[in-house]
This record gives sequence, C-alpha cells and structure tokens, in this order.
Amino acid sequence: MSKVYRIAVTGPESTGKSWLSEKLAEYYNTLYVPEYAREYVTRLDRPYMQKDILIISQEQIKRENIALKAANRYLFCDTDLIVSKIWEVYKYNDCHPWILEQIENNPCDLYLLCNIDLPWEPDPLREYPHMREFFFDWFKRELEQYGLPYRIISGNREQRLKNAAGEIDSFFNTTGE
Repeated sequence: MSKVYRIAVTGPESTGKSWLSEKLAEYYNTLYVPEYAREYVTRLDRPYMQKDILIISQEQIKRENIALKAANRYLFCDTDLIVSKIWEVYKYNDCHPWILEQIENNPCDLYLLCNIDLPWEPDPLREYPHMREFFFDWFKRELEQYGLPYRIISGNREQRLKNAAGEIDSFFNTTGE
C-alpha cells in the first residue's frame, strides 16, 4: 500500500478552510476529515473551556488516523493542531504539552495556509472578525518556527481550489514523493 500524505488546510476563521478541504478531497478522489471542534462546540451546553481544546485535538487526530487507512494518496484535514495551539495560547496563555508534542512529532506533510482575502462570513462559532490579519501572521510564524512546509492559498473559492491543487501537485512532484 502506498503512503497517504496528510495535508492540513489551516488559517484564521472564515478563510474557506472547510469548503477547500471538501473540494480538494473531491478533486483528488479521496477523503477529508472535517473540523471536529465545530461539531464538539455546537453540542456543548456551556461555553467551551481550556480543557475542551485538548479533547477536541485528541479526537481530531483519532479521526485523521482512521481516515488515513481509507484515503487515496492524500488525506485533507480541515484544521490542524497549530490551530489548537494558537487558540489555546491566545485564550488561556498556555498550551497542553500533548498538543505541542503532536505538532513536533506528528506533523502533516504539507500545510495550506488560507489567506484572509475572502470576505468575512458571520457564524455563531466565529469569534474574531477584526483580528484575521493578526491570526494569519501568527499561523505563518508558527509554520515557519516549526520548519513545516506550507503554501499560502489566495483568491476566490474557485481560484483557491485551482491554486491549492497546483501547489499540491508541484510540492509532491518536486519533492520526489
């Protein structure tokens, strides 16, 4: 069986990550793992707390590991643990060691960092419409500090899909994988 590459679609709120993850999976005839945080927080009967971020992160990785077994060459992940880290540090000034360990020891093969050039779409789970540039810069710094391979994806939805597919094809062809 050939290796399946995990590709994280990451970035600030309202940058088209969920749509792009699903469309890339369709384009490459494979699977994507939706963002578990959305499902989890929607079911809560209280505001989320710091301990929830670890629970969400662990379930996200569990779902990715299950999907890896059935994916076709690529597995698209509609979030990643850098999102968990940034959120936890921003909200609680701390990050659980398990999350940090997973970022270091179990990174994705490629990160698609969604730019903030799409209009903001209101959603009850989104919190910071005025801070997208701040968070975009933070995501970029994190990816660079960890030395993780990433590509910035910009444009309207259709352009993003085309640009992302081009970056994926280029990355995996030029790395000889």
